[in-house]
Amino acid sequence: MDSKLTLKLNENVIESAKKYAKENNISLSRMIENYLQAITIDKRKKMKISPLVESLTGVIEHIDKDYKKDYTDFLSEKYS
Repeated sequence: MDSKLTLKLNENVIESAKKYAKENNISLSRMIENYLQAITIDKRKKMKISPLVESLTGVIEHIDKDYKKDYTDFLSEKYS
């Protein structure tokens, strides 16, 4: 069931949102509804993990490595 909602927003924000909605072929109401739904959805429901990915969790050991330093060292050696 749809309900009416009155919002008070900055005029520039409203105009920008209307322009965006028109360019993306969506109503401003639907755009706001989608946004509110996206920020209020339960994160566990939002991110579904496939059984395959779930089965792979923990298979590879996490190694805390400084890749940026390794790359910098590589470049230093290569161009010195």
